[in-house]
Amino acid sequence: MSSDSCSHNCGGCNVDCSDRQEESLFAKLNEHSKVKKVIGIVSGKGGVGKSLVTSLLAVAAQRKGLRAAIMDADITGPSIPKSFGVHEKARASQMGMMPSLSSNGIQIMSLNLISENETDPVIWRGPVIAGVVKQFWTDVVWKDVDIMFIDMPPGTGDVPLTVFQSIPVDGIVIVSSPQELVGMIVEKAVNMASMMDKEVIALVENMSYLKCPDCGKEIKIFGESNIEKIAKKHNIKLTAKLPIDPSIASLVDSGKIEESNVSALDEILEKILSR
Repeated sequence: MSSDSCSHNCGGCNVDCSDRQEESLFAKLNEHSKVKKVIGIVSGKGGVGKSLVTSLLAVAAQRKGLRAAIMDADITGPSIPKSFGVHEKARASQMGMMPSLSSNGIQIMSLNLISENETDPVIWRGPVIAGVVKQFWTDVVWKDVDIMFIDMPPGTGDVPLTVFQSIPVDGIVIVSSPQELVGMIVEKAVNMASMMDKEVIALVENMSYLKCPDCGKEIKIFGESNIEKIAKKHNIKLTAKLPIDPSIASLVDSGKIEESNVSALDEILEKILSR
């Protein structure tokens, strides 16, 4: 078809031509935003440390001189602002909603930053929650972000599905804990990623062990790890283990996660940045 007679409506055209453009299903990023790379942090169930891993990866990226951002998509359990000690509300402007900043400049958007009270429960149905997450991409002004980490809600429901279908996620990191049941649930998350054609960059096992403060012995409170077996089964090359560390919990509770010094995730960050 000649360019003179082309309507440029590829969605309603069956002609296979060099000018053909497939219509993207992704939501349009705010016109004033710029985001280079997006990584989803997921888990098959709650309470395994997904938000902690999200925070630590963002802190590590920011320390490398990158401009990091966190989209807190765990709408019903938003914990990212607390970890960073961020309580200043996000501001609206003519360009869109402006994310709040951590003390070291990490851009953060969370429902807690636009709610009147941080402790108000979110009693919404799934489609409404998914719509809010989508708006975090379309309505927020993300300024020159090198890498964005999306802290997704646990499970394989509406919100993870919306994120995968609406936002150009470059890869995901799955977080688990050592229990056999959680190992089974991890496989559900891995299989969902495969169905959505998203690469699983790494598996992170949180609460993997507790190091005795006296003798240094690693005590496996939740039993032996299954992470290597699961990773091998699904051909995932990279894994990491995080211990139970009361000092990290204290930093999170006091909003000072940026003072943490955790190196266990450095290899994962390097893999993410090299893609």
